[in-house]
Amino acid sequence: MADLSSSLPLPTLAQLRQQIDQVDADLLALLNRRARLAQTVGEVKKHEGSVVFRPEREAQVIDGLKALNAGPIKSESIAPIWREVMSACRALETPIRVAYLGPAGTFSEQAALGYFGSSIVRVPCPSIDEVFRATTAGAADFGVVPVENSTEGVVARSLDLFLNTALFIMGETSLAVRHNLLCKQTGPDALQSITAVCAHPQALAQCHGWLSTHLPHVERRPVSSNAEGARLASLDPSLAALASERAASEWGLHVVEPAIQDDPSNRTRFAIVAHPDRQSVPAVSGHDCISLVVSVVNQPGAVHDMLVPLKQHGVSLTRLESRPARSGQWEYYFYMDLQGHPDHPAVAAALKELRAVCAFFKLLGTYPIDVH
Repeated sequence: MADLSSSLPLPTLAQLRQQIDQVDADLLALLNRRARLAQTVGEVKKHEGSVVFRPEREAQVIDGLKALNAGPIKSESIAPIWREVMSACRALETPIRVAYLGPAGTFSEQAALGYFGSSIVRVPCPSIDEVFRATTAGAADFGVVPVENSTEGVVARSLDLFLNTALFIMGETSLAVRHNLLCKQTGPDALQSITAVCAHPQALAQCHGWLSTHLPHVERRPVSSNAEGARLASLDPSLAALASERAASEWGLHVVEPAIQDDPSNRTRFAIVAHPDRQSVPAVSGHDCISLVVSVVNQPGAVHDMLVPLKQHGVSLTRLESRPARSGQWEYYFYMDLQGHPDHPAVAAALKELRAVCAFFKLLGTYPIDVH
């Protein structure tokens, strides 16, 4: 690399570009070498009957590269670069089909691409229910569903569907969510032409303050997804949508007001789900999470007794949410996230004792947490 701090004359742009071109050629040769190795790995997996996608292995690869990184590339840039590399190599084995809440341009699609890379077969679905159905039926290998937002809390429909499905969580990813006001009109009079704002109910709630201040008399129309709102806005100049810049580009809309979410650090957490007949439980990655749902008998001290095994075995509870059991008896399901992996002895002991004091116990999944 040229040393620009020395007293020697600076290299010309042409010379630097020539060096970059050579580095790019070297990188391409190395990427193809990696791809050939990945193809051989695929043949070995096929012979052994192993699954193609191992999230814990990919997490370990990224962790190792971040530890090796000496800069100037920032460590947070390592994950998206290598996810695309691994996605392209993985597609040489078997193209992965991923279901998500569609149509094109949703944050769910963005989360799917961020987690699996762009070399996937996209399976957009009209509802979260359909994502679960497509993944259960085998129309998709994996599903991506929103489970929690930093502003509005849990996505209740996703949690309810976990109760009665065979799918398990084998990964997670979180996404910074910027809601933009989109419409066909542009210019200073664009806001005055809007009669309704179409968006997913969660997005409408996350932009409640801005909408109340700037469009107080405009109808807020819930739809199945933000991208569906963008599609509707592309057909009617009196409608606006709350969606991503990607959705604006996809549906030919203008960004009238950018980033109108009430919380500037608004994020949504997504679960990656799969069927146990087609995907194995991730092994230990070093930074793992266990998700489960339980219920206890409605009696004094029952919730305390549920938490005692975690305390005694030093297992950290990172999330606890309750949902009505809909039994008419004021009973609740508790959704829990724990740090660790069931292969750890202390965690295994805590889970065994927890199961013994619960009236209902279902392990939803074990997976590497999103630290990238």
